[in-house]
Amino acid sequence: MKRFVIERDIPGIGDFSLTELCGASRASNQALATIGPSIQWQHSYVAGEKTFCIYLAESEDEINRHAELSGIPVSKITEVTQIIDPLTANN
Repeated sequence: MKRFVIERDIPGIGDFSLTELCGASRASNQALATIGPSIQWQHSYVAGEKTFCIYLAESEDEINRHAELSGIPVSKITEVTQIIDPLTANN
């Protein structure tokens, strides 16, 4: 599977209550269960009016299908081609 960063423009998301965020998570999980093992949600960052979600998926089509089923819009999909961190400096 490929790794993707999904940017979602969601007005007010930074002010959502825990209950509202739980509802979004449930909608996402239900869509994932429907699609099956070809897509996995790793985690999301909530920042201001956006979320940045990290997914593993076979293709961008899987990401778009998830958005349709969950009702959570996609603004931009970017495939991650490399991961670096502080330990990369030791190579």
